[in-house]
Amino acid sequence: MKKTVTVAALLLLNMALACGTPPSAGKLTAIYKKHSLTKQQPSNGIIPAADQTQLYLGYLKGKKIGMVVNPTSIIGNRKTTVVDSLVKRGIKIKKIFGPEHGFRGNASDGADVKSTVDKKTGIQVVSLYGAKNKPTPEDLKGLDLLIFDIQDVGTRFYTYISTLHYIMEACAENKVELMVLDRPNPNGYFVDGPVLDTAFRSFVGMHPIPVVHGMTIAEYAQMINGEGWLKNKVKCKLKIIKVANYNHSLPYTLPINPSPNLNTQQSILLYPGICFFEGTTLSLGRGTTFPFQVAGHPLLKGIYSFSFTPVSMPGISDNPPQKNVECFGIDLRNYDTQLLRKSGKLNLSWLMDVYQKFPQKDKFFNAYFTKLAGTDQLRKQIETGMTEAAIRNSWEPALSQFKQTRKKYLLYN
Repeated sequence: MKKTVTVAALLLLNMALACGTPPSAGKLTAIYKKHSLTKQQPSNGIIPAADQTQLYLGYLKGKKIGMVVNPTSIIGNRKTTVVDSLVKRGIKIKKIFGPEHGFRGNASDGADVKSTVDKKTGIQVVSLYGAKNKPTPEDLKGLDLLIFDIQDVGTRFYTYISTLHYIMEACAENKVELMVLDRPNPNGYFVDGPVLDTAFRSFVGMHPIPVVHGMTIAEYAQMINGEGWLKNKVKCKLKIIKVANYNHSLPYTLPINPSPNLNTQQSILLYPGICFFEGTTLSLGRGTTFPFQVAGHPLLKGIYSFSFTPVSMPGISDNPPQKNVECFGIDLRNYDTQLLRKSGKLNLSWLMDVYQKFPQKDKFFNAYFTKLAGTDQLRKQIETGMTEAAIRNSWEPALSQFKQTRKKYLLYN
């Protein structure tokens, strides 16, 4: 009975948000957290590396370990964090490194994360999203091994691969081995988008890769090493534990939210295309129960009938774009994501169509868009009315060249 009531409550909240009526922030946050990917179980018989403890526990014994982890770093159906699990097994974890959103995931989007001591384990937690992105020699002093275990979603602008870069660089410079516990890429079935122009390098795009890279974290680590992308072309000593029963064509439903605002499988699959709206004046539904499934703005009233109202959700989205303002726009909550899988392409039409309908085109894009796109060309192409086909043609030959380079580093079919 309790489940029926809470699901009904979520539906009512969604309806209220879609009608532009904001509920209380506390109530919305509580239900948002309760109804997410945490109810999902592993799919297709795929076994992430962390769950295969028999492959790496023996290697950890007697070593002083550092962990690069967040809430996606889990083991087993009970979704115990890998840190808590290894501590119980007597592994000597001396330090934890937390990326964007923090080790326990209680920091909202874009918020600086402070270094602290984990209350549950008493282990020092060093933040890599705030004052610094890269561990210092002092941070790594005395460690024999670092373990990287974070779920990625397969796009260039998802910052965990930037954290991976700096971890590898620090390990290489300080002669610390890095073990990567690999996890599937839910968007690993395709490769698409403009390849980053390194003139526009940033934390949301560090390497000359397309928007959708089609690699797991371990495959990507091998590419970072192999392509000489670390400072002074240093090489990180890698030890990789692979995912079992996995290939890139297999669908994979994540067992837990990869970050606070990717709270459903729908949002994760829409993310490669819909995230471009982050570089515009529109709301992407942060501050609702359906972020990254909608896009809207107050000025689109009368053009679109669907509406929603973002509100502050502490620890998830403290100050979302268009907070407390009714936004009108596109609703992709029921979009058939199989269409994306069949096309093997990220969707540009949502962005292009909304731009054409937006009444104040000179205020549509912001400076962040160029960082997301990894080039200054995409914005210019959309503004000048280029067709999607012509835009896609401009991504060549760099996109095809990347696909060839990628083949060298694949661990799975």
